[in-house]
Amino acid sequence: MTLLADGIFEGGGVKAFAMLGALNEAERRGYTWVNVAGTSAGAIIASFVAAGYTSEEIRELVWGLDFRQFKDKDWLGQIPYLGPALRLWFKNGLYKAGFLEKWVREKLDAKGVRTFKDLVLRDFENDPKYRYKLVVIATDVSRRKLLKLPYDMKDYNINPDDLDVAAAVRMSANLPFFYEPYTLTYYENKKYKRYSYIIDGGVLSNFPVWIFDGEKTPPWPTFGFKIIEPEANAPSRIYNPFDLFRATLTTMLEAHDRVFELDPKSSVRTIAIPSLGVRTTDFDILDMHKENLFLSGVQAARNFFEGWNFESYKMLYCKPISLRPA
Repeated sequence: MTLLADGIFEGGGVKAFAMLGALNEAERRGYTWVNVAGTSAGAIIASFVAAGYTSEEIRELVWGLDFRQFKDKDWLGQIPYLGPALRLWFKNGLYKAGFLEKWVREKLDAKGVRTFKDLVLRDFENDPKYRYKLVVIATDVSRRKLLKLPYDMKDYNINPDDLDVAAAVRMSANLPFFYEPYTLTYYENKKYKRYSYIIDGGVLSNFPVWIFDGEKTPPWPTFGFKIIEPEANAPSRIYNPFDLFRATLTTMLEAHDRVFELDPKSSVRTIAIPSLGVRTTDFDILDMHKENLFLSGVQAARNFFEGWNFESYKMLYCKPISLRPA
């Protein structure tokens, strides 16, 4: 039996293995995805799902990957001792993120996906809210605003259809200070060249479970895939500016959208997956930890679906208005 749903994937770096486990269990139960959205690592998963990959195929793509390749340096970053500080000063990030974008583009190309025009939902192509199967969250620090890509490209005089999907994913996954910002070039009034610096969408919304909500009662559910940190995290010890930098980065990446915990409409449709203490940038993660995270996601999804009832959800949280166009 095929069941339709929308999927929202939280950012979380290497903890995404846990979301893959939950995604795998949802697909095993017959769910297929109409619209998907994500932030950072969640944007990577969402883009692959939108391109047509199954959870098993995504698992094969990432399982044997050496995540240390995502820490790509240029000549500046390779200068002994001073390299990291110099790169932060001149490039605003420790690493380039070039490998990340190239890897995502290769995997999307294999499914025939290059730009968002390839992800237009034909049943909704004239609907300004649901035109694209994929929505990616990023942050424009130049304009100080949250971006819903590709839709918000129109604010930069760029056709959303023409936005490169891998570039959008890279924008969303640009961990602040870890990766250098993505420089978006555009023209104002078709004359004046402008630049915006784009970084990780998690700075403003790491878990956009609200993104497909509307006034109409939905014909299918939205499921959020969210990583839950241990309740008692050890406090960061700060003795110098570098400790403060690491603590600031960790807080930005792992302490987002706490309002979700207070919002029943969000929490009731969210698969909450324990992180098992793994950190976002633990790129040296062992296969054993990958497997444990994956199984953590599988079990979390099983627990969730045992108590899930879409009809009850609609009665409690949705207005009795006509359905979204078929």
